[in-house]
Amino acid sequence: MGDVGLVRQKFEALRPLMEERMRRLGAGSEAIALGRGGIAVVAEATGMARNTVVAGIREQRQRSGASFEPSVRRCGGGRQRLTEQVPALLAALESLVEPVTRGAPQSPLRWTSKSVRKLADGLGEQGYRVSARTVNRLLGALDYSLQANRKTREGSSHPDRDAQFAHINERSKQFQRRGQPVVSVDAKKKELVGAFKNGGREWRPKGEPEPVNVYDFRTQALGRAVPYGIYDVTANRGWVSVGMDHDTAEFAVGTLRRWWYQRGQGGYPAARELLIGADGGGSNGARTRLWKTELHRFADDTGLTVSVCHLPPGTSKWNKIEHRMFASISQNWRGRPLVSFEVIVNLIADTTTATGLEIQAELDTNAYPKGRKISNEERA
Repeated sequence: MGDVGLVRQKFEALRPLMEERMRRLGAGSEAIALGRGGIAVVAEATGMARNTVVAGIREQRQRSGASFEPSVRRCGGGRQRLTEQVPALLAALESLVEPVTRGAPQSPLRWTSKSVRKLADGLGEQGYRVSARTVNRLLGALDYSLQANRKTREGSSHPDRDAQFAHINERSKQFQRRGQPVVSVDAKKKELVGAFKNGGREWRPKGEPEPVNVYDFRTQALGRAVPYGIYDVTANRGWVSVGMDHDTAEFAVGTLRRWWYQRGQGGYPAARELLIGADGGGSNGARTRLWKTELHRFADDTGLTVSVCHLPPGTSKWNKIEHRMFASISQNWRGRPLVSFEVIVNLIADTTTATGLEIQAELDTNAYPKGRKISNEERA
């Protein structure tokens, strides 16, 4: 139990035995005993205003051995709470915070940040004199809290979406039972290469953050890294090709080819089939002719029967490579400027997890021009 819990426990036990002045002196005594930060702790534990705790400290220090003369205020005495003095205050505050649900769609704060200071100013314009600290306390009493946006809307749910997930799961199990490889593929977010800020933090000597460029202008970059990954679902092994050109279907299948000849063929010597799980869009999209054409060439070169299962639209975050491999890579290089392609490749290759994930990464210096078209004759 922390300091707040201990102080609250004491005061709850003694509250019925203490009158107003005793409570104030007791609060002041506890704050003095706690030292730095004691006023805030006692105020939170007892529900007293900070000014009341400060007054208790002042009385304790002024008393300095003087005789104690109890003084009990009559019942109902003292200053009333602001919400009791102005009953309409809470309703006015709620109409500023949630104008639509509170019947005031034309709130003056509709298009501004609703900080406690601006809420206090908005109430002041309506004739209510309150401080930002009071607004903060009233919001807590109304059961409001600071909250960020939450990603929960996935768009309309097609009736066949669950059936597609069940189909992918069953196909994967069938391949694994036969000892055939199952992989998940996708492209990771493109990254500017250079001394640019990278999200996250890492341990460094105090006061010595890694210096990076103020602006993320591509003209200052050494290029753009295009990571494309292959995740072996059965073996929990990964492969990432870091491209220097464009994320095209030719680059995606080129990465698949590299993985097969350097890792997959040795890991599955008896393989005759390959199951690929992929998103429905991007370079490996379900409607991309170049993706299908390059996969056909890959199947001819390797002798494998290649099957592809695409995830339903709007469900790319459920792709296994996203949360089993890419998420770990992002954690591994958080707070590290990606100053060169070598740094990117090494950070990816050194990514591991408690479940035994291993990743091999290579730089792909080939050119993959955009705009390559597949004619109807070639497709046929």
